[in-house]
Amino acid sequence: MDKSDNIVILDSLVADVRAIIEEGRRQAFAVAGKVVIMTYWHVGRRIVEEEQRGKARADYGKKIIPALADKLTVEYGSGYSRRNLAYFRKFYLLFTDLGILHTRVQNLNWSHIRRILSVSNPEAREWYLKMAAEDMWSVKTLDRNIATQYYERRLANQLENIADQTLKRESDPMEYIKNPMVAEFMGFRRDDNYSESQLEQALVNNLEKFILELGRGFAFVERQQHIVTDTADFYIDLVFYNFKMKRFVIFELKTHKLTHQDIGQLDMYVRMYDDLVKGADDAPTIGVLLCTDTDNTIARYSVLHDSDQLYATKYMTYMPTEEELRNEIEQQKRFFLEQHGNEDII
Repeated sequence: MDKSDNIVILDSLVADVRAIIEEGRRQAFAVAGKVVIMTYWHVGRRIVEEEQRGKARADYGKKIIPALADKLTVEYGSGYSRRNLAYFRKFYLLFTDLGILHTRVQNLNWSHIRRILSVSNPEAREWYLKMAAEDMWSVKTLDRNIATQYYERRLANQLENIADQTLKRESDPMEYIKNPMVAEFMGFRRDDNYSESQLEQALVNNLEKFILELGRGFAFVERQQHIVTDTADFYIDLVFYNFKMKRFVIFELKTHKLTHQDIGQLDMYVRMYDDLVKGADDAPTIGVLLCTDTDNTIARYSVLHDSDQLYATKYMTYMPTEEELRNEIEQQKRFFLEQHGNEDII
């Protein structure tokens, strides 16, 4: 065996050992993060227990956290300051079920929990906790999803009175499609003029961010996919496959408000895709029309009405204010109900 062979063997060994070390580090970080989170939960529980025990003394509860922080920071540092102890207390009060919590904190650290504590809706808090853990969201991704009201924008959540079922709808398209869609990452300003090809290029240029905005399980398939029939050629703007729903999702991009013609074109593309491309094991294709605004009349009287395969979503090329986004969500709820009829929410 010559020297070059030894070098190749050594390089292979180094690569293998590096992989082992990195995996060990990843597991250690994950375990350590979970241990830290559960430690803080137990500290919060103990503080609450002590507060409840001292109800007979009016000002006793107010003094517990400052007194405890003064002692703990001397021994354990600023991680146990008054502010942090107050967070631990809130953490326990918002997530009192230790059994559920144990199943939700893998892949998370305390920064994830801190951000989730700011969510006021209890169902949304549990959903963000579950999804951040399962999909391994970074803190930055979690922060954006909360800031853009990801939970509230999912169409599944717009079906009132079924909030308790939203964690069980893995194959439901409404669990994945958000309306409105916030696409500030494309770089357009609020009043910019742009063509459909420029819109498409901006989405492709920011494909990773676009997929994160779309939701879970999306993989990019093709841009301007060419479909040939006996009489004509067609080009579909963007095609994705969602491996959780096990179906193709095609997107048509428009730089104007929703029209009947747009819906008719999308309906044709979905039928064509089901006939010519979809495999026997795939669920029916979904078509999503991205437009600058939706229309309740079209939702009620076009083929969009009561369709399980066609969706229209408004996109926003800028980051809206919280109030603007809240108003848009309410408007899109009304659009959704026109599309699917009031019987869907009874």
